[in-house]
Amino acid sequence: MAEVPQSETRRLSAIMFTDIVGFSRQMGVDETRMLRLLEVHNQLIHHAVTTHHGTVIKTVGDAFLVDFPSVVHAVQCAQAIQTQFRTHNMEKEQAEQIHVRIGIHLGDIVERDGDVFGDGVNIAARLQGLAEPDTICISDVVYRDVAKKLDVGTVVPLGKPKLKNIAERFVVYALLPEAPKGLGQNLNVQRLKLSRRVRPVHWLSVAGLLLVVITLITVRYLPFLHLLLSPPQPFAPSTEATLPPLPLPDKPSIVVLPFANMSDDPSQDYFSDGITEDITTDLSRLSSLFVISRNTAFVYKGKAVKLSDLSKELGVQYVLEGSVRRADNQVRITTQLIDARQDRHVWAERYDRPLQDIFALQDEIVRKIVTTLKLQLTLMEQGVLVRKRTDNLEAYDLYLRGLETVWRAYYGTKKDANEQARQLLEKAIAVDPSYAEAYTGLGMTYFLDGFYRWNPGQQSFERAHEQLQKAVALDDTLPQAHRILGGVYVWQKQHERAIAEAQRAITLDPNDADGYETLGAILTWAGQPKEAIGLIEKAMRLNPRYPPMYVQSLSFSYRLAGQYEEAIALSKKLLIRTPHFVPAHLQLANCYAQLGRLEEARAEATAVMRLMPRYSLEIVRQNIPFKDPVVLEREIDAWRKAGLK
Repeated sequence: MAEVPQSETRRLSAIMFTDIVGFSRQMGVDETRMLRLLEVHNQLIHHAVTTHHGTVIKTVGDAFLVDFPSVVHAVQCAQAIQTQFRTHNMEKEQAEQIHVRIGIHLGDIVERDGDVFGDGVNIAARLQGLAEPDTICISDVVYRDVAKKLDVGTVVPLGKPKLKNIAERFVVYALLPEAPKGLGQNLNVQRLKLSRRVRPVHWLSVAGLLLVVITLITVRYLPFLHLLLSPPQPFAPSTEATLPPLPLPDKPSIVVLPFANMSDDPSQDYFSDGITEDITTDLSRLSSLFVISRNTAFVYKGKAVKLSDLSKELGVQYVLEGSVRRADNQVRITTQLIDARQDRHVWAERYDRPLQDIFALQDEIVRKIVTTLKLQLTLMEQGVLVRKRTDNLEAYDLYLRGLETVWRAYYGTKKDANEQARQLLEKAIAVDPSYAEAYTGLGMTYFLDGFYRWNPGQQSFERAHEQLQKAVALDDTLPQAHRILGGVYVWQKQHERAIAEAQRAITLDPNDADGYETLGAILTWAGQPKEAIGLIEKAMRLNPRYPPMYVQSLSFSYRLAGQYEEAIALSKKLLIRTPHFVPAHLQLANCYAQLGRLEEARAEATAVMRLMPRYSLEIVRQNIPFKDPVVLEREIDAWRKAGLK
């Protein structure tokens, strides 16, 4: 029998692909609730599509594939959808919120018997997968068409990412539109997360949680902006195309690039990332070596970079790169140390070992670098090289999985992920009750409980303190545990203890950029801003792609030191990078008021109230962690002069 001819039409089309974040996973948890939310979602999507002249081609579960006559209509529709969902989420508990990712592309599609195919559809779907929650990801062809026709809000170029099964590479953009009136702005957090090239450090340092505080939790905690002083994101490193060249330090210098996961299973990324971070951490603790922050290093994950250019950008001589392949009970790690300034390979090694030898293997790599670079080690540093983490592979694997999950909780403000991380870390401790790093991770999960108000009140911080004390009792040389303890003590307004813990952290890890920024911020709250300035500048050198919070902390220290013009210049620079960053507007309002420039101060205060209508000086007075009440009153008075109440 002859085949029935198929009806086929080819045309250019603007395609939008949408998807609910975490829908499938949540269906397995509470099907009734998710079906109810899906109905709300579908109604909002259909309304927006109809309003903007679109046609729903098909739906698959929670995903919509929509065709538009122009990219202008497609982008306007996507903006309307995200605005509707942000408005919907304003008064909802977290479990009742709906978060959507959207991708848009203009390309050829083929219509065949009521369905559509082609690169236009495939690319839109890949862009949707690249987007972060509540954002829109568009191709360069879409951006060029709409850039001068629409107000697209904040635009973040994401480079030319490799899209699965798409041969061509092109520039991709993230659109971060304004939040609706009355809604706390969380777009800066998303902006800093979008590239997916940022890998967080082992554990949060104190200052880095600040931007999340201002945007993602109740205004009650607004005054703690600097308080929990920096790791990953909003504090995500800068992803600018290039950085100004930096001079070499006066000692050997190195950056450890993320090891590639060469396993067949992409889910093993957590393992290769964990190996990278372990090696970086061990090297970072050597005072005779200058080590670039892992936050900066992970910006380059998955990117082809010219090492000579990288060396100049980061101001280092050596680059360590490698790969990890894990199969059954075997592991293969290949590494090469490169003198990037001389463009020569110093050495390259391939290690094939039983998985049970993974810790000895990491130590061997570190020792080879120490020997090659002729580093002089202190007795304490020699102890670091023979320090035992755990002998138990099961505990180690659970720890790495817990670490990965903690960051999902932190970046996505996901309570369920935080609870999952806690379970993994508790299992690691059950397998090895003497595993100090696992207690540090467990302490962080309780810290996040309190910080995000998943379990409000002091109890979460007290439980965090309990776990962190167990960690340092087992291993007092863990810088991460001491750093987080510093954060707990600042929260409790125990400034001297906070300073002592932060100083202990950088003594143990003299290359910890976040540790220096943490100590600087704590000193500023404690009335020692001049001492803080040099520490934060050192953090910036160790972490050249430093996050916005570093700039904010430095501006804060200059302001408290009475160097208002320097503080103003830094805050203006910060607002160019993150236009809706409320702490920078607060800095400017305060500086201008202190200088008697009241018109400018009032303009900044107006910006604060526009972005955060419920801002209250009374809440600031009750919670802000200045050690000296005289300084607190001076700050309150300046903001009051600016027009804040």
